[in-house]
Amino acid sequence: MMRTNDTRSHAAPNPKMALLPGCGRPLNYIPKQSDPDYTGELFRNALSSVGIKNHEVAMSMTTLREFAMLQFMNSVTDKPDWHIKINNPEIAAKWKNEVLSSVDQDFTDAMADWCVEELRYKATLVPEAPACPPPLVVYNGDVVKSDTAVSTELKIALQHAVKVFQDKVPERLKDWHPGSNEKVWDLVHPSLFPLIYGRTRVFTNGETTTLDDCIKRCGQGEIAEVPPEEQTVEARVNCIIHHRHKLFSAKFQWLPCEVDISSQEARITSYINNLHPAEEKPLYELVAKLITSSIRLWNLTLAPLADPEFRHGQRIEYTSAEYDPDPENGPDTDGPQQEPGEDDDDYFDRRAEWCEENRQVILPEPSNPFSPLPEPPKFDLKARYAERGLQVIVKLANIELTPEKPEYEGGSWHVEGQMNEHIVATSLYYYSCENVTTSTLSFRQLVNKEETFDIDYQQNYHEWLSEVFGCENEGPTVQEIGGVETREGRLLTFPNILQHRVGPFKLADPTKAGHRKIVALFLVDPNIKVISTAHVPCQQQEWWWSLTRGKENRQIAGLPVELQDHILEDVDFPLSLQEAKALRLELMEERKAFVVDHGKAFEGAKFSLCEH
Repeated sequence: MMRTNDTRSHAAPNPKMALLPGCGRPLNYIPKQSDPDYTGELFRNALSSVGIKNHEVAMSMTTLREFAMLQFMNSVTDKPDWHIKINNPEIAAKWKNEVLSSVDQDFTDAMADWCVEELRYKATLVPEAPACPPPLVVYNGDVVKSDTAVSTELKIALQHAVKVFQDKVPERLKDWHPGSNEKVWDLVHPSLFPLIYGRTRVFTNGETTTLDDCIKRCGQGEIAEVPPEEQTVEARVNCIIHHRHKLFSAKFQWLPCEVDISSQEARITSYINNLHPAEEKPLYELVAKLITSSIRLWNLTLAPLADPEFRHGQRIEYTSAEYDPDPENGPDTDGPQQEPGEDDDDYFDRRAEWCEENRQVILPEPSNPFSPLPEPPKFDLKARYAERGLQVIVKLANIELTPEKPEYEGGSWHVEGQMNEHIVATSLYYYSCENVTTSTLSFRQLVNKEETFDIDYQQNYHEWLSEVFGCENEGPTVQEIGGVETREGRLLTFPNILQHRVGPFKLADPTKAGHRKIVALFLVDPNIKVISTAHVPCQQQEWWWSLTRGKENRQIAGLPVELQDHILEDVDFPLSLQEAKALRLELMEERKAFVVDHGKAFEGAKFSLCEH
């Protein structure tokens, strides 16, 4: 986790004040042990410039062959009853032969044997009752998948509830994500009606809203102050990294809802931004169940980050660059010979070129025999944060394809959010896929270039870096890990130390429409509380108008509709949908610039193999 040496004195907090980043505390606040609400250090996060610079979010350099092994095991565990079939020698041999005969894979018998043994080991962890595989760590980081964490009953209930929700929206009022060419329908999106510094009203006196009064209390609270510029950069000691686009936004923050996890089932206690708390109660209950399911996977995803001393083991280690053939050390009679009258320098250059062309890096193999890799200590969100609760940002989106628009182009590499949200992990649930081709969510990791110092290699011989690790000297210290199929019914979690990218897909039958529907849950770092919907009464003008026009407000309800409209239009808060959409465009432009700038920072460190 992140560490700080901040020893500055701080005034005693007012117990009646809200103590949140941007509200009672600096926007770039870092929890300290002296805080009355301290629960631990912040989890490592790839959004942190210091985390990137100090290798806090870097993974160990991984060989291409180990990535291939992980991808093979991922594909096997996508198969039905893999945990049973892997123990059938004939089936295991068939899977092994398939990967060995693949023309686009560098796979050896030793690699395949290790994978089979590791899968058999994982199969022993499957309980007898119910006999379904537990969530699986697919890639280090940890990326976790499960096709059984969410029941079929919950999936069907979610499909039905979302259809009811969708059917309420006329075609002309569908909220297509800006720039998506009407392919991505934002059913619930945190960029609409976010916290707007200098505009949004926030409870600063410790009060909170509930699901029952969040609309009624619209307009209460104090206007959130615009943070000073110095709070948009990290507050950590020795932070000398400066970006044109700051890590914290001084304009916007996505609003999470509060989640009570003190009992067996998670319970949402403040409104999901842009999902009506009274009219959409069935969806609230289903999202809460998804959060319950996600916690089990988040425990696995966050376990390596919860222990600063834990290091992932490696199936294939690489400590020395060796070659076979190695023309440099072969007989002088091999290769080109000096021609009569040829200048010595010309000959040596020609021979050196031949040596380079014919030198072959010996690719490493996994250790033998198989032994389970070390696992991080168990981590349990409920046990650690039952009293404190969690904060979760919710998004529901449909990717809708038609014969006229048959293809989704995919996304770009990014890490979720800005530092304002302190997102530490993501959960994605794919609850409906119809008439679309297979798509994957791909990941890539930052690695520590200093690990090359521990590899023994000859001066000027750098081929091993690309052939063994897929990286280039003077290139970015980034490795592509692999992808996970985004099939219907799959729950997928991953940490905010990895970049991810949505892969392209298209209609399976180009004559019919198709879709992929997703619920995204972004977990706020549980060691810091941010401004949430508990602190912000609803900002949606339509919700407020509906309640204000209702029978409960006799003063307004008794007036003619025209006069009601005139009175309500004179109120400058809450926000109209039109204004909220304009602000969303501003937020998106800011975040688009941030993603580009952060991508440059993520790729900023370069390999630099020194000459001996």
